[in-house]
Amino acid sequence: MQSSLDQSQPRSAQTALWLGILFSFGFTALIWWAGQRLHAIEKLPDQGASWYYWQLPNPTLWSRITAWGGYLLHQLTIWGAIYYAQTRVKKYTKGLQTINWVALGANALFIILHFIQTHFWYDGLAQDVSIFSSQGSVIVMLVWILLMENSRRGLFMGKRAPIGKEIGRAARQYHGYVFSWAAIYTFWYHPMETSSGHLVGFIYMFFLLLQGSLFLTRIHVNRWWMLAQEVMVLFHGTMVAFVQAGPTGFWPMFFFGFFGIFVITQMHGLGLSKAWRWVLGGGYLALVIGIYTWRGWDKIDEIVRIPVIEYALIAVLALLIWLVLQLAKLFTRRKAVLVSDQISCD
Repeated sequence: MQSSLDQSQPRSAQTALWLGILFSFGFTALIWWAGQRLHAIEKLPDQGASWYYWQLPNPTLWSRITAWGGYLLHQLTIWGAIYYAQTRVKKYTKGLQTINWVALGANALFIILHFIQTHFWYDGLAQDVSIFSSQGSVIVMLVWILLMENSRRGLFMGKRAPIGKEIGRAARQYHGYVFSWAAIYTFWYHPMETSSGHLVGFIYMFFLLLQGSLFLTRIHVNRWWMLAQEVMVLFHGTMVAFVQAGPTGFWPMFFFGFFGIFVITQMHGLGLSKAWRWVLGGGYLALVIGIYTWRGWDKIDEIVRIPVIEYALIAVLALLIWLVLQLAKLFTRRKAVLVSDQISCD
């Protein structure tokens, strides 16, 4: 009996993954179909790169309560599920635990609630916070992944960066809380609109929420599924930039920036042969030559902007985690001294 259970459990995780992917595409299709009625909602004129266009000109009390209330309930529910898993389940399993089903159901419920909230009250968190906070939360997640995966695949052509093991352990231990914040905050930032950028963005968010529901399962650390979470930003960022500014716009910065990170770092964690890595690297260089022969070599600096920023932020993030760890150690030592003094006095 135990043997048959062990054989069937992995299928539950795989089934949940594929059903979650189908749900992601199916619900995005629903957003597109139902969202046509949202076109009638009046919006203020676009005011530039720092302006988020999809918000009400005159927000109401209920538009704010439903957006922020939905976000906070969603966030606290998933944080609670992660905490429960870390303190009760504790170790990776082949199949799904009950808490995984709870997380999957909770995320599906809040996705539906956000859909309803959009069609009744429209506004997301964008009404009250900067557009850069939403973009920044995703950047933090992507940089955190690069730092966390340094010990497994390295940072530069398979070579590990000299980042302390303690920092890496802390990044892995607490990544679920950070990633769920990045995904859920960004999810509730946007109303469920029907622009191409929104639709691809929601598929991306649904994938992240699905991944976050599969914590402490083997499918959660499947390298190809993990890679999908990282490279989706390549397609999303490139497409949004292309739609906004056209073929002569700034889309190559996103395409070659994230493609460059894939070639420098991400593909080295897939177990690919050296020949395949040469093919992918050569394909990247061929595209650079082709695009900038047409675009103009004076713009070639575009391809390094995102990699330079992300790799620099890895150092900043590692330093911040180290500082937090030192403060935690200092607090623990001071607490131990106070307890010791109290015992001595007694």
